[in-house]
Amino acid sequence: MIKQIKVDDIRYALDGSAGSDAVHQNPLYSYAVTSLVDDSGLTGIGFAFTLGEGNDLVCKAALYYASKLTGKDIEEIMANFGSLFQQLSNDQQFRWLGPHKGVVHLALASVTNACYDLWAKKRGVPLWKLLIDLSPEQIVATLDLSYLEDELTAGQAVEMLRSQRSTQALREDILQSGYPGYDTSIGWFNYSDENVRENCKKAIAEGFTAMKLKVGSADPERDIRRAHMVREVAGNDVKVMLDANQQWNLPQAISICNKLKSMDPYWIEEPTHPDDVLAHKTLADAIAPVKLALGEHVPNRIIFKNYLQTGAASFIQVDAVRVGGVSEFITVSLLCKKHGIPVVPHVGDMGQLHQHLVIFNHISMGHQALFLEHIPHLQKHFTYPVQIINGVYKTPQQPGSSCDLVVLNK
Repeated sequence: MIKQIKVDDIRYALDGSAGSDAVHQNPLYSYAVTSLVDDSGLTGIGFAFTLGEGNDLVCKAALYYASKLTGKDIEEIMANFGSLFQQLSNDQQFRWLGPHKGVVHLALASVTNACYDLWAKKRGVPLWKLLIDLSPEQIVATLDLSYLEDELTAGQAVEMLRSQRSTQALREDILQSGYPGYDTSIGWFNYSDENVRENCKKAIAEGFTAMKLKVGSADPERDIRRAHMVREVAGNDVKVMLDANQQWNLPQAISICNKLKSMDPYWIEEPTHPDDVLAHKTLADAIAPVKLALGEHVPNRIIFKNYLQTGAASFIQVDAVRVGGVSEFITVSLLCKKHGIPVVPHVGDMGQLHQHLVIFNHISMGHQALFLEHIPHLQKHFTYPVQIINGVYKTPQQPGSSCDLVVLNK
């Protein structure tokens, strides 16, 4: 049983202009880290991702949630985790601070992810294997499907998972071949043109077949020029994505995205405010066939449901360290599967946790193994950092979710 809890505020400065985008010029990559220690000596580690100030508030809220787990066995907790998640996310002391978004929901993500990590460590397997080995009924028992009844009931979720069982073995070769990655660090906003150009060449040499450039400049011509520059260096066979980080209003987005069409972007990401579902639908219709990707700042399954219902997004970037954790990530993935939309996570965890989740999505849910974002900047801070060879994530083998941080072991 869980006998001790701890929450740490951990922040990492980045080198140079790494991490910069149109809105966040000087990010401080930060984790609100929950540790759940059980009586066998195992420690479950989970975190939520922020950019610095305010991380302490997430930690304080995570401590409140985690305290409710003291004295409980992890198998008991996870046997019906969906009900616990619903109870915690609707806690009357915290619900008005959300609901299901902001500081309190990030805190719940930290605690939720620690539960899944401890569960996998207790069973002595990587998280991807734990999830794949669970029955459809056991998976659905970990999910909170409230407010989704118009789109996805528990029975429908079980049937969706069950329907993939007969072809599951055909997708298990991903465990040997690895999951494709894409390089999101070639074109941070404050990088010079020459730096972006050299990073493109380096990414291609390292085996990446997809890469992303930050846009959203005060002068749109800078974005257009740099986007064409990346296309020229990368060639026509490489997927190039553009990310505006919510910088544009709708009229700007329509105008600029149409001008960017000529360099053939694979997607344009977060073009405007993440809460404005209808603006994204208007934009998607106005710039077709250019596709939109979003989800980094979409806080919960209900707003994802709305995006899917409108058909505004062609790619969903749900992030398990930005929504309510692994449980809500799986819920959103099921909604996406129903609507035929690929899940391509944003990786606030630097891909550590998500490398497990995309394997589960592919093998157990039948999602396309498109690719997973790769951000290398915090790699040295993880006990078992992701391994990428020739642009491909190698399948992790250590028990747990790969979220142990070096600083916690000192």
